[in-house]
Amino acid sequence: MCVDVVATLEAASLLVPERAATADDITVTDVWDYLAHDEWEVALDLLQELRGAWTAPPGFWEELGRAAEMLGLERSREWCWWRSAETRVGVIRAELALDPAGVSFRRTPVPGAGVLRPMWDIGHRVEDGSSELDIARVWVEFAPDLPPGGRAAVRLLPLTPARWTHLGPGDRITMYECAVAGGSATILEVCPPVTLRP
Repeated sequence: MCVDVVATLEAASLLVPERAATADDITVTDVWDYLAHDEWEVALDLLQELRGAWTAPPGFWEELGRAAEMLGLERSREWCWWRSAETRVGVIRAELALDPAGVSFRRTPVPGAGVLRPMWDIGHRVEDGSSELDIARVWVEFAPDLPPGGRAAVRLLPLTPARWTHLGPGDRITMYECAVAGGSATILEVCPPVTLRP
């Protein structure tokens, strides 16, 4: 297994430009040092955080997802698969505020790792003027879950991405898990899918 993990992380590392760096100025060279010392989980974490003047191609996240799976890191694997999907459909980030437990259907926290697939009122209407709801999975950023009454930055992965293209920063959308609204979100960021240059 160790050879497979190293090969997979090395393959992902080769997709990162040398100029890409974390907020702490960690670069792909540092990742290679961790790989040389068999610090695979650290290398994986750093590769997930590398950012800067580059956009990760789809293959990058698939490689990291495979490595996380081989290492038995379920949440990291799910995060990498999520990011891989975002390269194909685009990124939608929002600030989600859940209604308190006594007000809405939800009594337990929203799981953070993209499990919940609620419906959203994003402005589409049917012929009679009522809302036509759309489905999008929810990933809670920087937390394992979001409790009722809580507020957090989230990422949304729509079932039908083309229906969400009209949204932009500042737009408000409403979340439904049943007939009654369970929360509202303000769009923070919308990025198109990654397009590969020929």
